[in-house]
Amino acid sequence: MLISLSVLIVFVLVVVVFVNHPKFGKLPSGERLERIQSSPNYQKGSFRNLSVTPDLTEGVSYSTVMWDFLFAKKERQTPTEILPSVKTDLLNLSPEADILVWFGHSSYFMQVDGKTILVDPVLSGAATPMPVGGKSFTGSDIYTTEDIPEIDILFISHDHWDHLDYDTILKLKPKIKLVICGLGIGAHFEHWGFDPKTIIEMDWNESVDLEEGFSVTVLPARHFSGRGFSRNKALWVSFAFRTPSMNLYLGGDSGYDRHFAEIGNKYGPFDLAILDNGQYDAAWRYVHLMPNEILTAARELNAKRILPVHSSKFVLGNHPWDEPLEKIIANNESEKQNIITPMIGEQVNLNDSTQAFSLWWRKVK
Repeated sequence: MLISLSVLIVFVLVVVVFVNHPKFGKLPSGERLERIQSSPNYQKGSFRNLSVTPDLTEGVSYSTVMWDFLFAKKERQTPTEILPSVKTDLLNLSPEADILVWFGHSSYFMQVDGKTILVDPVLSGAATPMPVGGKSFTGSDIYTTEDIPEIDILFISHDHWDHLDYDTILKLKPKIKLVICGLGIGAHFEHWGFDPKTIIEMDWNESVDLEEGFSVTVLPARHFSGRGFSRNKALWVSFAFRTPSMNLYLGGDSGYDRHFAEIGNKYGPFDLAILDNGQYDAAWRYVHLMPNEILTAARELNAKRILPVHSSKFVLGNHPWDEPLEKIIANNESEKQNIITPMIGEQVNLNDSTQAFSLWWRKVK
């Protein structure tokens, strides 16, 4: 009995130390919390989606999800070969180049009208805080923080581990001039030593004008947030990012809802929409776009080109690793939208709407 009690005490102490690691970030407090509490999107201690959004699809239980996750047969969740890639030299770009480079999953770099942009960077090789699981696919980590130049604007869509990576952010901190995010996310950054003057937090439908010709509007998404045991204390968002020459939609994670049409009508058309495409499941269909929904969302956004992301790096869903890309191409045979499918690291020329890309995943088992 004494041995069992000792083991339990040690286990509790280990858990307490683990969850108090700085990487879990910080919950909003003080003036930040007061501002959050005045938001129309914050009710009864949590942020809410525009529409009622159950954690799981009707008729699905947590026990069923856990059983499927642990025991159901899954095929080809991870590629058996090294993912192909192209390494673009980001440190020596021409200042005139307007490009995008995808790092896999939802992380990407842009240089637009002379500004350097980074979105949801996860370059540490893992998408969870646990020492096991959530590891990146072989070949998907060709970029490290050392390959990233000075960043004018860092966009963070929400605080899930696969979008806000502590190790990556800490290493990039000296290079980041400005952080733009949803309400509450700034608490993490301040906890990690960022100057509050470099953080802009906004509610849905709030805008900020930056230098001449650059503006950002924080917009709704249909998702959730949280890094520990507390959920929905910080806001999940998408962004409309206007530059002197372009209008870009940075989607973050989102299930399908009316906000896509509303955003398209008010802020579109968009030269490029970057949308969540992967880690979906019928069991949680409200918080990620399903394969039959992403093209509808893009059409409602009035997007001229679509970059599907949230795939090809981590196993966070139950589908084959290449299914998101394969399905969007198949579904687009009738839609005929302009979908771009760069390899990790491949340069996307933002001014070239005719640039062609290979179906590179079909060469990988």
